[in-house]
Amino acid sequence: MDEKTQVASLSVASNILLTVTKVAVGLLSGSVSILSEGIHSGIDLVAAFIALFAVKRSGKPADSCHAYGHGKIENVSGTIEAALIFVAALMIIIESIQKIQEIILGHGGHVSDLGLGLGMLIMGISAILNMIVSTRLMKVAKRTDSVALEADALHLRTDVYTSGGVFVGLLMIKITGWTIIDPIIALGVAFMIIRAAIDLTKKAFAPLVDVSLPDEERKIIAEVLQLYADEFVEFHKLRTRKAGPERHVDLHLVVAKYTPIVDVHELCDRIEEEISQKLSVTFVLIHAEPCSSRDVACPVEDGLASSCQRCRLHNSEIRNQKPGVNE
Repeated sequence: MDEKTQVASLSVASNILLTVTKVAVGLLSGSVSILSEGIHSGIDLVAAFIALFAVKRSGKPADSCHAYGHGKIENVSGTIEAALIFVAALMIIIESIQKIQEIILGHGGHVSDLGLGLGMLIMGISAILNMIVSTRLMKVAKRTDSVALEADALHLRTDVYTSGGVFVGLLMIKITGWTIIDPIIALGVAFMIIRAAIDLTKKAFAPLVDVSLPDEERKIIAEVLQLYADEFVEFHKLRTRKAGPERHVDLHLVVAKYTPIVDVHELCDRIEEEISQKLSVTFVLIHAEPCSSRDVACPVEDGLASSCQRCRLHNSEIRNQKPGVNE
């Protein structure tokens, strides 16, 4: 079992424990904020299973049906997880509003002393456990550039904040006796969840529509090309995209017209290797093409590229080998 699968399995196990415990204590105490946390952990459990499936599947090599690999499965996973977070938030908002109405009308809202004590204990344990697991998930996600694991880590990190908020709310109820604090805290939990879901959606969905790599990564690619600028005329049609942890780059490289194909191939290999070293899990495809009189960077005088010594040199070699050639 690889590291990504191990941490995804750890997330599943922790979420099973927390979901069962929170829901049980929430039903026992009558606290909507604890129950809302149980619902949130339940959604996190589903998301953890999705993340586990995604990291297993995305690691498979390319095949005849998926010639570009399975990387985007992680993006699909992250997008589904974000949708699940929105659903959880909506359920919490509806339940909280109903609870506030009941309290105002005097039809409910009591939270038992036993429920308060158990709730505070469970929220404290939940915050600590989720902090440990989410930190581990995020560390592996950053190292492996896994959007599925990062999404799962964000879920659990949100749980840390919301569990802390519920803990404070329960403590205030115990001190003041104001039970309306409970559903208000639950509403705050819901809005924090929505914010996390929006951020996650942006990150996970963008690669599905082939958004270009970030400016800083495109700058790295341009800097690598600049290192070899003396060996080619220009480059254009640079395109980039991402699929899960994989980056895909393709471009057109204009080389001196008479450069031997073996030299062009070797140059492309060096550029591809350099980019791959700077940006992990990057696949580079270079289309090489010869310069011509139409290229601004390679003006021609008397049939020879006056500004390109390589063109002049190789042109002369060809003329010496094959008299009568007027290219």
